[in-house]
Amino acid sequence: MDPQIPSSIEPSRLTGWAGEPVLMDAAHQHDDLEINLVAEGGTMLYLFGGVPVEVGPGSVAAFWAAVPHQLVANTATRVHWIYVPFAEFLRWGLPDPLVSRLLSGTPLVSAPSAAAAADPANFAQWAGDLASGQPERHRIAMLEVEARVRRLALATLGEPVRHYTGGAPALRQVIAMVQHIAEHFREPVTVADIAAAAQLHPSYAMAQFRKVVHTTVGDYLTRCRLAEARRLLVTTDLPIAHVASVSGFGSVSRFYTAFTSACGVPPARFRREHLHSGLR
Repeated sequence: MDPQIPSSIEPSRLTGWAGEPVLMDAAHQHDDLEINLVAEGGTMLYLFGGVPVEVGPGSVAAFWAAVPHQLVANTATRVHWIYVPFAEFLRWGLPDPLVSRLLSGTPLVSAPSAAAAADPANFAQWAGDLASGQPERHRIAMLEVEARVRRLALATLGEPVRHYTGGAPALRQVIAMVQHIAEHFREPVTVADIAAAAQLHPSYAMAQFRKVVHTTVGDYLTRCRLAEARRLLVTTDLPIAHVASVSGFGSVSRFYTAFTSACGVPPARFRREHLHSGLR
């Protein structure tokens, strides 16, 4: 399947806010570490990088939002969000196993039983500090957010991600398809291959995929390939042509076109802008 050019990846922004979650019309991406806290109500269900991931009451989740993700079901009534731009996240100098886990598309999600009573107040404080325009309050918030992510990692690095097992038939079918994409996006993949993973006719499978994910299989596949390419550009010294190949792009020219359209800069510039990360 030839890669399509997805809509632009949303720009990074350092911010925090709270409110009632709204189901996403389509999978999206942005270049931030996203941190969620379910403060009230029930559970959020994400389709994240090919797997369904639940974030339950009192849970904190952290993930690299360059991986395609979409909120597809929700009973939570109040959630806090913090976005930390990718460059800021890299400057924290987190342990390599933690960085590798996040950049590989595996979120950190605490169990509801590990809910911290201070989290709602802390998340609200950080959002206010980040919006204050005061450098010292901004610096304090960043130190405290970094510490919360480090504590989350200590509590969850050895834990398996809890995956969703319920849902309507259409959702289960799409989960099977996005899991197949996540496992095989580096290879040449056809619509028939993806449909077969859900035991569906290709035409019906594509209709079900668009119904749930609100985008085409080709667009979603390209988003997965772009996330992998960005990871490789930051964490390895592989030549750009090799990055294009091992990320699943059929040609370097297609890779350059898709990457520049979605990310706003060519691959070489993206790599230069993140040389300070210390991971390469």
